[in-house]
Amino acid sequence: MKQISNELLLQLRKTYLPDTRIALVRMNDPYSKLKPGDRGSVVAVDDIGTIFVNWDCGSSLGVAYGEDSCRIIVSE
Repeated sequence: MKQISNELLLQLRKTYLPDTRIALVRMNDPYSKLKPGDRGSVVAVDDIGTIFVNWDCGSSLGVAYGEDSCRIIVSE
């Protein structure tokens, strides 16, 4: 698990507010059924920088800081 600074954690929480729409870019989990391009809504960011998401496909797997990647959807 990668450490995250307080400053970066604060920035993640300001960027990924609840209900922010995101798209998955990459997930480093061989057992996940999520794939690049899947979309969902942010629930929260925890103390280690994991972005918890309610994915449109029904999953609630988090985007782990330093392992996975997502992007904000500007408009749908």
